[in-house]
Amino acid sequence: MCYPAGEFRVGGQDVKLGDLKVADIQEPIGFWMSASQFEYWKHTHLTVDVVDGRGGGFSLESPEGKRFLIRSRLFTDQEWSILEKNPVTTGA
Repeated sequence: MCYPAGEFRVGGQDVKLGDLKVADIQEPIGFWMSASQFEYWKHTHLTVDVVDGRGGGFSLESPEGKRFLIRSRLFTDQEWSILEKNPVTTGA
């Protein structure tokens, strides 16, 4: 789901995966997931894409005729060795 700025509360166990840079929006948008989801996906490179289609429920992109699509692949051994050395950023 995509929420307007300030309408999504990050919890202490949420993990920040990175920032999305969106055309026409000056500030990057934080991309977060729960700690339990992160445990499952931590070995995976995730790419967030925007495609034509219906978005989910009350997600911000729904009225625009767009939806988010997440593509994934496993990290290479080299990528994983770098990531293992760096702690993840967690929420408030």
